[in-house]
Amino acid sequence: MELVANIGTPNDLEGVKNNGGEGVGLYRTEFLYMGRDELPTEEEQFESYKAVLEGLEGKPVVVRTLDIGGDKELPYLKLPKEMNPFLGFRAIRLCLEEKEIFRTQLRALLRASTYGNLKIMFPMIATLDEFRQAKAMLEEEKANLQSEGIAVSDKIEVGIMVEIPSTAVLADQFAKEVDFFSIGTNDLIQYTMAADRMNERVSYLYQPYNPSILRLVKMVIDAAHKEGKWTGMCGEMAGDETAIPLLLGLGLDEFSMSATSILKARSQIRYLNKTEMEKLAAEALQKSTTEEVIEMVTAATSKKQV
Repeated sequence: MELVANIGTPNDLEGVKNNGGEGVGLYRTEFLYMGRDELPTEEEQFESYKAVLEGLEGKPVVVRTLDIGGDKELPYLKLPKEMNPFLGFRAIRLCLEEKEIFRTQLRALLRASTYGNLKIMFPMIATLDEFRQAKAMLEEEKANLQSEGIAVSDKIEVGIMVEIPSTAVLADQFAKEVDFFSIGTNDLIQYTMAADRMNERVSYLYQPYNPSILRLVKMVIDAAHKEGKWTGMCGEMAGDETAIPLLLGLGLDEFSMSATSILKARSQIRYLNKTEMEKLAAEALQKSTTEEVIEMVTAATSKKQV
């Protein structure tokens, strides 16, 4: 298993290194597009991706393609207002329609790929067809660059974020085509529980340890492992003290969190026995409520804390 970091800009690399991060599990590229009056150029994006890849010196860097929508807006795109933006025209849905925006980003990523260990993941994937369309566009831009005499790495892994229940349920089929999964628990939880995580009146339903969430996570991890693929997690749950023992037991391969959480997580994990955590996770999957899971984890791990 790896402990890696979530970042938003190349300036975050210092924190990753200072906290012992083994790479980047989520590079949120939307910050390149925000706080400005126009889209970033291909060259601007290339320089940013290159800086991160070079700065990590061969360690893995998982870059999420543009994830705009929901609570993240780009006023200069002049997109229509939506009644429910979290379920609307966002992320990969926007990119597959606004093809030139997407192709520009893909070209910049591909050009930067020779400077480090790049992995690309598409957000908000709900169907296999969406993934196939996005990957086809990536392959087309790769061929275009190569025809122009521009070098592109031939070792780029291409995966998806699992943040929609339909994708988790169909993970066995996705696993045949993707190179990896990264579970985005922030959205996966709110979509599974049908509860807006920004709404205080239903915040009690944002339950990372609910057995239903744990079962979805297990489905994704097991599907990946069956096909010889790996699964990471880049939502807040990956750095959560109560969730970490469960995720370790479920077989999660990569934990991606804020850089400042890495040392604490590593300290916690060193006192956990994987076989014991596998038994703990199996028991948690049979519980009925979040409260039962928390009580069980607390009792099993409290004696292991320093």
